[in-house]
Amino acid sequence: MQRNHHLIKGLIVLIATFIAAHAQAVLPIQAIPLSNGSKAYLIQTNTIPMVDIEISIDAGSRYDPKDQSGLASLTAALLTRGIQWQGGILNEAQQADAIAELGAIISASASGERAIVRARSLSKPDIFDPLLQLLVASVSKPIFDASILMREKQRVSAAIQEGDTKPEVVLQKRFRQEVFGNYPLARSPNIESIAAIKEGDLKRFHQDFYRQDRVIVNIVGNVDPARAKQIAEQIITALPVKGPVIPALPPLERSPIEPESKRLIRIPFQTQQTHIAMGMTAITRDNPDYFPLLVGNYILGGGGFVSRLVGEVRDKRGFAYSVFSYFQPGRDTGTFEAGLQTRNDQADQALNVLQETIARFIEDGPSDAELAAAKANLINGYPLRLDSNRKLLDNLSAITWNQLPLNTLDVWTQQVAAVKKDDVRNAFKRHLDMRRMISVLVGGTP
Repeated sequence: MQRNHHLIKGLIVLIATFIAAHAQAVLPIQAIPLSNGSKAYLIQTNTIPMVDIEISIDAGSRYDPKDQSGLASLTAALLTRGIQWQGGILNEAQQADAIAELGAIISASASGERAIVRARSLSKPDIFDPLLQLLVASVSKPIFDASILMREKQRVSAAIQEGDTKPEVVLQKRFRQEVFGNYPLARSPNIESIAAIKEGDLKRFHQDFYRQDRVIVNIVGNVDPARAKQIAEQIITALPVKGPVIPALPPLERSPIEPESKRLIRIPFQTQQTHIAMGMTAITRDNPDYFPLLVGNYILGGGGFVSRLVGEVRDKRGFAYSVFSYFQPGRDTGTFEAGLQTRNDQADQALNVLQETIARFIEDGPSDAELAAAKANLINGYPLRLDSNRKLLDNLSAITWNQLPLNTLDVWTQQVAAVKKDDVRNAFKRHLDMRRMISVLVGGTP
């Protein structure tokens, strides 16, 4: 049996190494220089006559004024709720109809770090060209109609009220507050902050942040570099060249070492299940330890039913159906989170197992077999990350936003294959510390 175990382990390692060494190069990322000195980026694909465009703007919710949390999200939402158009106005319904008649899509949203506007269309000029004009107007000339803003504020406020009745929403709000500390992403929109947002606030936020020096244009699809340059130039030149100086954000400070009494937060909630989240600040995406942590977390809690956390929490003890862990690295921020939900009467036991399993992994790292299996799974599944234009755009977006090398997709499997046991163990020791881990439990009674 021991001999078979070593044979299987050796075979897994051999397969992973072979795949990494012989993986076909993905389609190249091309940097497209623009007249304003910035760049657009293109992955040219000619298999289907489609074009996907993403405009990333450094205008995320971390820039919300302290008493107007939700401003960045509302600004992005109203980009598709009416625009100035050819000397007149397209109202919300007319804008939606114009996009729908082309069989195209335009969407806009804001996350913590950035706002994202995306468009998808056939590449045929008679369809794509008018779609591009609509996209440019959506980004550069929204009307921010006061009545539409009032409706959206009511919708958001209702969603906040409903969310506050759900333990998982309460959990994430408090977890973010504790992990982010003094960083602006600790704040979540509330009824008062939404009510404080006026039409003029959206216009000022758009004018200040939606400008050429804060924008990245990413394109995937059936266009050549010359056409990609024309597309990006049309988008960029419609925006202001520059604007006011944006005050620097505070750095995200590492979660402090605290006694357990300060790191354990219990929130009573009338529910049969206790929701648990545990975590701390972690790495940004460009950190050299990204790949050791990626591979290690697959083993710890990111690999579904084969992960250690599932084995300890679910399989051995039946405390939860699902348990997970993940790193969420951004350009300027990063967090680690693990979590589960369980019966109220066994919440403390489940939390102890969660803590002990993570602490043991930080101390000991993975076994040879776990490492080999994780690397094989990640490498073998890599083509599924790139099997559509939309997934290519997601990857291109992450690379350009996080300022990663443009050959990242080409060397991804090689970097996974190169991870060693000591790399994982040392990376987890460097970036995770049980003395800094915050645990939030929502459920049970006082």
